[in-house]
Amino acid sequence: MSDIITHAIAALSKRLSDGFDGTAKFEIEGEGTIMVDESGVRAGDDAADVTMIANAETFQGIIEGDVNPTMAFMSGKLKVEGDMGMAMKLGAALS
Repeated sequence: MSDIITHAIAALSKRLSDGFDGTAKFEIEGEGTIMVDESGVRAGDDAADVTMIANAETFQGIIEGDVNPTMAFMSGKLKVEGDMGMAMKLGAALS
């Protein structure tokens, strides 16, 4: 597992300490994937309600609170596949 994935899991676990009501996958280009669900945050590549795809820099900015997920999506830095409502719910949880 890459250092970026390890750091991202730790940071997301703090921000989503109560888990997430749904299943989301973060795909960090060139690094790997992270799953978020009611059980918490972990490395994995399972089926999800929504998949968010970004490069490592954008993803790091989102989880550190420096990049607004909605703005990243609007500018094309964050791609969303699947349930847009679930994506908005997760974006709100991370904001």
